[in-house]
Amino acid sequence: MSRNKVYPDARSALEGVVFDGMTIMSGGFGLSGNPEHLIPALKDTGVKHLTVISNNCGADGFGLWVLLNAGQIDKMISSYVGENKLFADLYLSGKLELELNPQGTLAERIRAGGAGIPAFYTKTGVGTVVAEGKPTEVFDGETYVRETWLKADVAIVKAWKGDREGNLVYRKTARNFNPNMATAAKVTIAEVEEIVEPGTLDPDGIHTPGIYVDRIIQGPGYEKKIEQRTVRVRPAAMASGENN
Repeated sequence: MSRNKVYPDARSALEGVVFDGMTIMSGGFGLSGNPEHLIPALKDTGVKHLTVISNNCGADGFGLWVLLNAGQIDKMISSYVGENKLFADLYLSGKLELELNPQGTLAERIRAGGAGIPAFYTKTGVGTVVAEGKPTEVFDGETYVRETWLKADVAIVKAWKGDREGNLVYRKTARNFNPNMATAAKVTIAEVEEIVEPGTLDPDGIHTPGIYVDRIIQGPGYEKKIEQRTVRVRPAAMASGENN
């Protein structure tokens, strides 16, 4: 008989797996695909000295920002750190360590961690600060820099649907870093918008097989924020003077 992977809420799903000084992977890209219930629950545990692997560190008042604001993160391994004043202030004051990665390199380092590949070579970053202190190698007359895998103690990911066995389906761009992160941690906790019975999901449409997922919760609701909304005035409205 398979063990029960379904937990009643985010708090209970984190019990017994968080500790000071741990490394956490958190899915999401901007405000899309964030585990927005697990992150506040993580804050409430009081865990500190975290190393967090994520594309970015949330936005004002939302996502990983809440952990940053609470002083629980010591180091970020990220790709995009713009538009986050708190992040900039902490980094420039020496209170936050940052390991900056080109976005594709970050994704591949996570994928490598899940695939058991300790290192790989890439041309991205050669001759820049990204390559400082890293071994290089020449292949076919081109210089490549060696990057190492990324792994975590816990990965928190967000999916659209999941079944009780932990099989996950992501929706559109909310997939982003989530599937790779789900494979690269000792414990993977998923939050989903809907939990369905095994056999309900189309096997060909499953993005993360349940073998990678240890715990799963159904979130009570999702805001689905838009980070930046840009609109263009319609020519007809301009001609009629509606925006004057």
